[in-house]
Amino acid sequence: MPNKARILLVEDDRALVELLVFHLSREEYDIATTADGEEALLLARETVPDVVILDWMIEGVSGIEVCRRLRRNPDTAQVPIIMLTARGEEADRIRGLETGADDYVTKPFSPRELVARVGAQLRRSRPALAGEQLRYADLEMDLVAHRVKRSGETLSLGPTEFRLLRHFLERPGRVFSRERLLDAVWGHDSDIELRTVDVHIRRLRKAINVGGRPDIIRTVRSAGYALDSEGAL
Repeated sequence: MPNKARILLVEDDRALVELLVFHLSREEYDIATTADGEEALLLARETVPDVVILDWMIEGVSGIEVCRRLRRNPDTAQVPIIMLTARGEEADRIRGLETGADDYVTKPFSPRELVARVGAQLRRSRPALAGEQLRYADLEMDLVAHRVKRSGETLSLGPTEFRLLRHFLERPGRVFSRERLLDAVWGHDSDIELRTVDVHIRRLRKAINVGGRPDIIRTVRSAGYALDSEGAL
């Protein structure tokens, strides 16, 4: 089964945190919480979340500034951000969205509605979370049969390349640094050097681009790699 979606909840109202954790846990999400903006940025760097639920008014760095910094960081630039706030004025909503928030929820709100909004963001950013088939462009990965196809043709991948491609397929379009890929595919305790990531990226490219097909792994200079069909155009 696909990995659990990681939710970073940044909120300083303890009662609300408990309520949201209860509802989000029922969806089997992996949830990290903090009431502090600086800690939120640290947590997001250590383990990139799949969705950030971010209160506007928090301790230390404001929610708006946290949103701005997350968007500036290549590792978190494409992570969906849902802002929570008691500020319901149109100008505030526009400011939040222009700063980089993907959605905006005004307090008080229904926890069930927020959970639904989280699910909607995940379907856009990681559409394969709930299934056993991962698809992107003309690539298909069957997690049960451990098989990969491109344009219907079965590809031959080694186990490391399979794990690497799975990580990309679960988060298409997102740019991952070599360090992030090393942690995700080889594990936090791995002694493997960063350049090994480049070696396996080359092997993966060779395997999925067989037959002269367009290269859909995009190299982002000084940032890392992404699964991106637009890079093949």
